[in-house]
Amino acid sequence: MINLMISNRVRTHPVLDIERGKEARIFWKGTPLRAYENETVASALIANGIKIFGYHKKDHSPQGIFCANGQCAQCMVIIDSFPKKSCMELVQDGMQIFPVSELPELPASRILGNFNKVSTIQKKVLIIGGGPAGISAAIELGAKGIEVLLADDKQRLGGKLILQTHRFFGSAQAVYAGTRGIEIAHILAEKLQKYACVETWANTTAVGVFSDKKVGILRDGEEYILVEPDVLLVTTGAREKFLAFEGNTLPGILGAGAFQTLVNRDLVLPTEKIFIVGGGNVGLIAAYHAVQAGIQVVGLAEVMPECGGYKVHLDKLKRCGVPIFTSHTVISANGKDGVESITIAEVDDTFRPKANSEKIFACDGILLSVGLEPADELYIKALSFGMRVFTAGDAEEISEASAAIFSGKIRAVEIANFINNVRFGIPKEWEKTKEILASKPGAVIDEVHPNTAAGVYPILHCVQKIPCDPCVSLCPLGLIYIDSANIRDVPSFLVEKRACVGCAKCVIGCPGLAITLVDYRKDSSRPTVTVPYEMSEEKILPGIKINAVDTQGDIVGEYIILEIEHPPKSSRTILVKFQAPASNAEKIAGIQPIVHMKIKTIRAAPQDISHESVVCVCENVATSEIRNLIRKGITDLNALKAITRAGMGACGGKTCEKLIVHLLLEEGIPEKDIVPFTKRPLIMEVPIRYFQGSKEEDI
Repeated sequence: MINLMISNRVRTHPVLDIERGKEARIFWKGTPLRAYENETVASALIANGIKIFGYHKKDHSPQGIFCANGQCAQCMVIIDSFPKKSCMELVQDGMQIFPVSELPELPASRILGNFNKVSTIQKKVLIIGGGPAGISAAIELGAKGIEVLLADDKQRLGGKLILQTHRFFGSAQAVYAGTRGIEIAHILAEKLQKYACVETWANTTAVGVFSDKKVGILRDGEEYILVEPDVLLVTTGAREKFLAFEGNTLPGILGAGAFQTLVNRDLVLPTEKIFIVGGGNVGLIAAYHAVQAGIQVVGLAEVMPECGGYKVHLDKLKRCGVPIFTSHTVISANGKDGVESITIAEVDDTFRPKANSEKIFACDGILLSVGLEPADELYIKALSFGMRVFTAGDAEEISEASAAIFSGKIRAVEIANFINNVRFGIPKEWEKTKEILASKPGAVIDEVHPNTAAGVYPILHCVQKIPCDPCVSLCPLGLIYIDSANIRDVPSFLVEKRACVGCAKCVIGCPGLAITLVDYRKDSSRPTVTVPYEMSEEKILPGIKINAVDTQGDIVGEYIILEIEHPPKSSRTILVKFQAPASNAEKIAGIQPIVHMKIKTIRAAPQDISHESVVCVCENVATSEIRNLIRKGITDLNALKAITRAGMGACGGKTCEKLIVHLLLEEGIPEKDIVPFTKRPLIMEVPIRYFQGSKEEDI
């Protein structure tokens, strides 16, 4: 009988169905826990209130989870006597799990004999990475009848799409804009199944590219295979950047991808109150996902004067009452065994913290979203060995998932040209569309309201130039206009036609929830306002009072809900209707979620912070250690590694190299004089028994 109560799970969600796999029992240090077979070990532990997965061998500091993507090794545990990354291992009934720092009795060693021959297979095209770029390339190649092996290290294809519950931006016609990411993943995976010449291997990790032009692959975590492709396409996406600040290794500090994996894929709540660091699209979207899951977002800090993500994402957060602190940076994470609070401070024009500007927020989680970098190690290695290799998606250039779809399509045509020795022309509109989809947010214009006080019409609160056009295709009467040659233009409503029938399709399908409907037909002095809503409906009922807010989150007025509408095919977006005075109606951009209408408290920061900033998480190397050595004249990263062990951990320097380079630049070392880490032949850890040709059951 399992005694532990499970409380850290998502119970209801406005977009996701709460579906879990078969119940299982696992054991953490001998204690039974309830888990589910389709979730990872890391998710199961967090769901059971376990945030400390072990203690570092160097100073016994607590270790949690950061990336949940197999890139770092903070979540390493012992599972059934073998060290494994808990974020990549699916739960199996009866698993015995221990922290690495509390090793159980290990099995007796066995001599397995000679190395067996590792099998080699030939493939026309090997695609590594099953995200939007990889799947799109495979579909395009499959349509041309070219043999493809698509390998991905997750259990499902889709990459980050399977974590995205929001509707996507871009072109409705070209990249499914207006459709939720989780649905796009399903659409692409279904398309791929049509092509018999495309073989997909899930739960398969590419571990290295070698000088004989073969790629080492670990399939299903137990079989090592060499693949010899005519062409290699690397679509491995990106990894999240880490950030050096005091207390940056405390359990509760999560990358945005880890947070979305836990909340949106595994339906686990890693925190009750979270603070967001970083105001790009990833941080803004993750913050909104937190609110949807019932997590209180106590604030968001962005070091730049303005958030870099889409304004509509930022506006959604403001409507939820999330405080936004631009020109602020994180100073420290505070706590003993996990995050208990965060200290931020305002920065000056040189991005240095201003004296006496500190603020501290109570929270048990910090989400870091401070940029991405291409996971391009395999591509670089393949180039060095003279392989015919291509790259697409974030592994080539960091941009939106919609741009990655076109990136994959374009690379597929280039690969087909090489294989067939023919010239398939790449449509010019593909290159143009990719460029538009990858473009950064543009200028913000003033919001314009029709103010005709007659009939019914939409109010377009979308005032920033971004690549997005679903509202155009959603209007059955063609009353919303964007220049088809440049979907970055701000949409316009053709009010002079006075033909709107109030169908609200544009309100439902706008990815930014930036369209409302104002209907003067029944009462011109108090028109009916219709707003989209994607939060919990628990307290949103006809007859109750709600606060209507403008795009900046400022309260316009308090009104009584008249009706809640669940339109068919709305993909979980509901419509909330209420009457408001004509003088306010067109200012209203949404309503506040009642559960999050709380005052955020701020108090003075503590004077003494004992945590050290860590630059290498695997080996727990402090920033001060690296700075001291740099000031002694050591600027070769390999020398720094030899002295401090920074970069010698399980992640192979993926996390710390950029941080150490940044320290060198801060200390005045010219970039041309910096010697990078020597790269390992393998980019991921692999038990040596697999090279021997042995499987786990042979042990």
